[in-house]
Amino acid sequence: MASDFDEEKQNKELEDFHKQEEEQLIATLAESKYHLPYVDLYRLGIDNEALRAISEEEAVKMKVAPFKLFGKNIFIAVRSPSDDLFKTLKENMERQDLIPTFYMVSDASLNKVWERYKELSKAEASKIGGLDISPDVLRDTAKNIKYMQDIEKLVIEALEGNKIHKISRVLEIILAGAIAIKASDIHIEPEKDRGRLRLRLDGVLIDITFFGLDTYQLLNSRIKLLSGMKLSSNIAQDGRFSIMEEKEELSIRTSLIPGAYGESIVMRILDPKAIQVKLEELGIEPYLFSIIEQEIVKPNGLILITGPTGSGKTTTLYAFLRKIYSPEIKIITIEDPIEYHITGITQTQTNEARGYTFAEGLRSALRQDPDVVMVGEIRDKETADTAVQAALTGHIVFSTLHTNNAAGVIPRLIDLGVNPKILVSALSMSIAQRLVRKLCTFCKKEKIPTEEENKIIKLVLDSIKTEGKNLSKYNINPDASFKIFSPVGCEKCNKLGYKGRIGIFEAIKTDEAIEKIIPESPNEHEIKKVARAQGILSMRQDGIVKILNGITSIEEVQSVVDLKEE
Repeated sequence: MASDFDEEKQNKELEDFHKQEEEQLIATLAESKYHLPYVDLYRLGIDNEALRAISEEEAVKMKVAPFKLFGKNIFIAVRSPSDDLFKTLKENMERQDLIPTFYMVSDASLNKVWERYKELSKAEASKIGGLDISPDVLRDTAKNIKYMQDIEKLVIEALEGNKIHKISRVLEIILAGAIAIKASDIHIEPEKDRGRLRLRLDGVLIDITFFGLDTYQLLNSRIKLLSGMKLSSNIAQDGRFSIMEEKEELSIRTSLIPGAYGESIVMRILDPKAIQVKLEELGIEPYLFSIIEQEIVKPNGLILITGPTGSGKTTTLYAFLRKIYSPEIKIITIEDPIEYHITGITQTQTNEARGYTFAEGLRSALRQDPDVVMVGEIRDKETADTAVQAALTGHIVFSTLHTNNAAGVIPRLIDLGVNPKILVSALSMSIAQRLVRKLCTFCKKEKIPTEEENKIIKLVLDSIKTEGKNLSKYNINPDASFKIFSPVGCEKCNKLGYKGRIGIFEAIKTDEAIEKIIPESPNEHEIKKVARAQGILSMRQDGIVKILNGITSIEEVQSVVDLKEE
């Protein structure tokens, strides 16, 4: 039995090896012989709308596959390029008012698209409805959605109608609604006897509506088709599709996980506008902002951002890149995955299956002699060592690390095996951040702090004074009674009392005092003690300042930072 298993495993490895070999050969041929771009369609979502431009019969006969439609541009994969083939395809596309761009692909890539034709015809036969999301319909739908309650109303109306394509309509309303109210993800979950729709707004999940399990099943099939997933399997799957919104392309990343009552569906909306936050808008207080501004323009050094998943680390890194970008410098990023494309910056994506890890990506990037490198995350010794070496050899390296606070960065890097003596010269700065919701400026109301809240505020303000930081710099009069605000909820903020989010930050600069203690492998407590003299607010202090300035509530800050403990 064991030998059978080994043989099976060996055959699988051999098959993978041949597939990889074929991909490499096609990539080389595309570039050297045919001067065409190469693409591996296993890594891409396929646009259903593109498939309508060439019939399945023609695609198989000509050994081609249309895979992406972007405005009037259609991307077509070919296996055997020839002038005659390009001429025929160009004429066919021009008749449909489309401009083709050709890519060279392997047989495996072509087969993936051809399989999609079969799934589409199966779907059309089962009357699931229109298979693509029309940008015009989305725009028209969004005009009727100002508040969260409008989404529920429109979904109920669509389900009560007797249109053939009512499931398509429901999905259009869900997507248009999520985009209109700026939700970051959509959750569709089956329960014992109903389906549930929730949207994540400013990091918090909110119930929108409930519907029958039959509606859930039809939505499930539609989303699988759109995202290029298998219809019949009951395994965890990932997929994606794109929709055009004005001139922007929004990417929707879909994830399915089997549960007790069916598959839980999460659609994450990657809106390029969401990441275009300027450094000035992140909520960094002026003194720390001036330090960061100086550090990110230095010719070399390692700057690390820490915080849990969803604390806005990527947004901050992109804000750094945008702040320092100029045509005179080369910036390369290694990400997992590339979520947002930035003009003028070379972005690469890790691919574990092919051995292109963060460490390998960083080594390859350094061969291109960049001025600035951004590494998505440092999670192993190899990446940590390479990042430190890069920072020592005249590069600025930005990255993220999983620790609870800024003081945890040094012990974590030493823990990963970085030599403390080398770290002294490489690490420029550690920044920690969390996200809190901002109070709605239209409906927030002033409230008198409770005895417990007064105690907490006083404790934190005393620590600011003890460390020699000037409270008047933060618009706070320590002798006046404390004024804080609480959420109410109005139409402008979807009755939530909060609208938008802001960061709370802390940072530790590698100054002389810190340099002195790094070789002794200090713990977090020792680092915090030495860093207090730098005059930068800690996260709990920054949180209290934002509470007293009426930007956020005490409950919000308490949900991400322990205000009682330094």
